[in-house]
Amino acid sequence: MTTILKNKRDMYNKYDYDLNIPNDMLNNKLFCTFTDKEGMDSLVESLVSRYKILYDKLFILEILDKDEFVVTYNVDQGNIDNIPENTILVHRKKDTNTLYTINALNELIKKLNGGYLDKTYKINWYDYKNCILLTQHNELSQLNTKIYKIIHID
Repeated sequence: MTTILKNKRDMYNKYDYDLNIPNDMLNNKLFCTFTDKEGMDSLVESLVSRYKILYDKLFILEILDKDEFVVTYNVDQGNIDNIPENTILVHRKKDTNTLYTINALNELIKKLNGGYLDKTYKINWYDYKNCILLTQHNELSQLNTKIYKIIHID
């Protein structure tokens, strides 16, 4: 099912962004910026010209069953003056290519553990392979992804 958006920015308003990320949390962090296909090239160009991208790679993931993409990239605190629009700070489980926010992790634990948040709870990350876990209106949301493109910066 395809949804026609009146305004391209509408697609991003449904995710819970934490715009008050303390600067000390920005040191070598993984950012995830949402875009559509039409805005992808200009976003990549803007990111590459604006920041020193660590590891010289940007990963573009397609969100399955949606007309959305995310660009993921690492930056260090030294070259961040502000966070781009439609961007969230995420963490990654490398083995399963799972991206997640801390809020989503907490919601997942509560969902799996009878409503109780136990930070020692062991998650089977293979159940969440190739996805982004985030919150929408304070509820857990799982966006299934696949790699669309890897951009190597020269």
